[in-house]
Amino acid sequence: MTGERDLRTLLRGMRPELRSGRYVYVTLPDGDVPAGVTPVITVSEREGLTLVVPEPEAVATGLEYHFVAGWITLRVHSALEAVGLTAAVALALTDAGISANVVAGFHHDHLFVPYARATEAVRVLDALAAESG
Repeated sequence: MTGERDLRTLLRGMRPELRSGRYVYVTLPDGDVPAGVTPVITVSEREGLTLVVPEPEAVATGLEYHFVAGWITLRVHSALEAVGLTAAVALALTDAGISANVVAGFHHDHLFVPYARATEAVRVLDALAAESG
C-alpha cells in the first residue's frame, strides 16, 4: 500500500486530528522503559532513549518529563518519499508562532505541539488544507 506523493493532494486531504490527552517527552539515559509506561514514540540517541508518553504514565512512574504536548495526526496517508508536506505544515505553524515536533509513521505524519496551543494548531492546519483546495 503506497501513500500519496502529490503535495497539493496531501495538503488538501490532511484532515488534522487532535488526539485526546497530554503527551510528554522523557529521556532515559540507560534506555530501560519502566513497567507501566507505553511510549507512543521512541527515538534511540547516543545520549539515551527519548520517549513520548501520556503524561499520566510519566507522573505515575515518577519520570521527569519535558514539553507537555498535544498530539495531532495528519489523517492523509502520505508516502515516506513525499516532498514538501512537513515543510508546508511547519511553515504554516511557524507563521502562527507554534512550535512543532514532527514524526513520520508509515501511514501518517504526527505532530507534537505545545498543549496549550494544540486546538489553535489544528485550526491553522485546517486553514492550510482549505487554501490548498
